[in-house]
Amino acid sequence: MRAAGRVWLKRCAWLREDASQLAEFAITLPLLIFFVVGIFDFSGAFTLKQKLTNIARDAARAAAADPATDLSSPLPYSVSDAFYVIDNYLIANNINDCGIVVSNNAIIGALTWQFPSASSNSSCGITIIINRGYYFPMATQLTPPSVLCKPVQPGAGATQVVGTCVSIQYNYQWRFGQVASLLGRNTFLPTSISAIAVAANEN
Repeated sequence: MRAAGRVWLKRCAWLREDASQLAEFAITLPLLIFFVVGIFDFSGAFTLKQKLTNIARDAARAAAADPATDLSSPLPYSVSDAFYVIDNYLIANNINDCGIVVSNNAIIGALTWQFPSASSNSSCGITIIINRGYYFPMATQLTPPSVLCKPVQPGAGATQVVGTCVSIQYNYQWRFGQVASLLGRNTFLPTSISAIAVAANEN
């Protein structure tokens, strides 16, 4: 009788599910954190991309509407207007503008200005490039501009339009890669999010 009682007690111990629920939770918790961090991280990157696109578009339109009579000066009014549109938009949307100022700029090409200058150490991860002499071919299929706002080389006999190109590059700190590395996965994500806009010069 005692032997049968011992067998019954062992069988009951094996049938209990308390420990299995704890083990299932321990297995699924890292995956849950992985997906939650991924959702927040990618939605934050997408939102920042949309905001930067809107900023670049508004800045390009503002500069393109200004006259081009002072482009030979060290810092034309149209370039400073585009800079202030970007800076004010960043501040209004609670995005760190890294303390950049309009006087901290450098000419990096023909009619192309960069904020902050490459020699500056005041930037926390933002680069603004404004090209007031951006030539692009008039065609139904336009080649997207590069982040450096370099003009597109036209084909033979192509009609060109002169415009303003604004490029914004902003460093983005990913948390998704850190969580993925805990699960033994390596992720290669871009270190910055960029937005580029072009508007035809009106004057």
